[in-house]
Formats: sequence, structure tokens, C-alpha cells
Amino acid sequence: MKHISSRDNPLYKRLLRLAGGKRDAGADAGAPRVLLEGTHLCQAWLDYAGPPELALFDAEKLEAQSELKSLAHALDSSICLSCDSRLAKGLSQVEHGQGVYFVVAVPTPQLPTRIDRNCLWLDRIQDPGNVGTLLRTAAAAGMDQAYLSPGCAAAWSPKVLRSAQGAHFVMTIYEHVDLMALRDRLAVPLVATALEDARSLYEAPLPRDCAWVLGNEGQGVAADLLLAADRRVFIPQAENVESLNVAVAAGVCLFEQRRQHAALGS
Repeated sequence: MKHISSRDNPLYKRLLRLAGGKRDAGADAGAPRVLLEGTHLCQAWLDYAGPPELALFDAEKLEAQSELKSLAHALDSSICLSCDSRLAKGLSQVEHGQGVYFVVAVPTPQLPTRIDRNCLWLDRIQDPGNVGTLLRTAAAAGMDQAYLSPGCAAAWSPKVLRSAQGAHFVMTIYEHVDLMALRDRLAVPLVATALEDARSLYEAPLPRDCAWVLGNEGQGVAADLLLAADRRVFIPQAENVESLNVAVAAGVCLFEQRRQHAALGS
């Protein structure tokens, strides 16, 4: 396993750029690269997508931790590197880094011609923590597709990856999607969360499959998407209290839908 000991190493400089959220195109200009950090995300990538392009380990932690040794042994040695602990710490986006990083190509799936399953539509969700939590919530509710409009936080940015906790690897995520243009491809109802001209989430049965559209933290769902929705719902809550955070609201909606259809055995 080759070892990096200098900050001036060209590969280390590239990893620093990736750690800062700056994508690069690697050898293939059509596939941006990102840096995954931590044993959970790296193992999840290995399980669901296969080997990374490159794996970097903190040399000291690799020597001391069996979990990192097992991860390294699962990879071809030709793609593995080690580095000094101070260099590994310089790449970390958390206070106590776990000492492993994968360089991977971001999946760029083609939009389906027909959408006929439960899915999540995100309209200009700007906060990376919200985007990651929404993906994690949708995956936990059984969804395997998410569509993100322009203006959403980048799905493969470090903060979104950390918040999603592996949801990226069990979902197909489409970014920079014109949601209104996608409306014609829907073979299931479009359900929007809204505060006005909406019906209580609990007043009527929810569809077994639909596209749930959640909107911008301050502005909500865009007006044209609201007009295009087959149903608008709101979550009843105590008076004189601010509306729920968008990720919390999604959790309530998606698991109410799941509860209803579990009760019906569908």
C-alpha cells in the first residue's frame, strides 16, 4: 500500500478539494467524483456499488482498528493508499474522523419515461441537512426514488451524505430535475404539502403510491406545482406555533401513508 506523507502530494491536494465539496471529473468528464468519509458510508458504497476508484486510510488507525483492516482487505491493494494521521485529519469534515475515505463517481441515472411508484420530489430544498434527512426518511419509508429540482442542495455533498446515513445507496437520486416537465410522466397522483387550500392529512385515505412533493423551507412548494397537484395536504398542529420543519413534515406524511396501507394489508 503506497503511503502519502506530504501535503504537497498532488493526489492529496485533489482529495482536499473533494473534501471541501468541490467536485472534479477524474478521468471521465461525464462523471463527477466525490469523497465519502467514514466506515459506514464507505462500507455501504462497497456493499451496494462495488469498489471505489480510490481508498485512503489513516495509517495509525488502520494499524489499530480491526474494522478498517477488514475494509482494506476487501479491496484490491492497487486502489488503496495510506497517509499520516495529520493528513487524514485535514480531510475530515467531522471532529473525530474515522480514518477512511473513498473517491467515487457520482451516479448519473437517466430519468424514467414513466413514474408509477411511490417517490419523493424535492422543490428547492436548500439546507443540506434537510435534504439528507429527507432522503433518509424516504428510504426508511420504503421509497427508492427521489427527484431534486434545481436549487436543492447537492445530493452528493458531504453534509447531505452525512445526514442521509446511507440512503444514497438504496435509492436512485435524480438531480437538477424540472419537476413541472416531469409531471407528464407521472402515472400516480401528485400530492403536495401546503398550508392553504389543503385537506388534513388524516381526513381521507392516502394513495398507496404517489409522488410526494415537499417545498422550499421558506416559500413552500412552487405555485405551478401546487396547481398541478392532484391533492394538497396539511398536518394539523397546535395553534400559534410555526409550521414544522420540512424534513419532520415529510416524516409525518410518509409514515402516515405507510401506516394506512400496512393496516389495509396493501
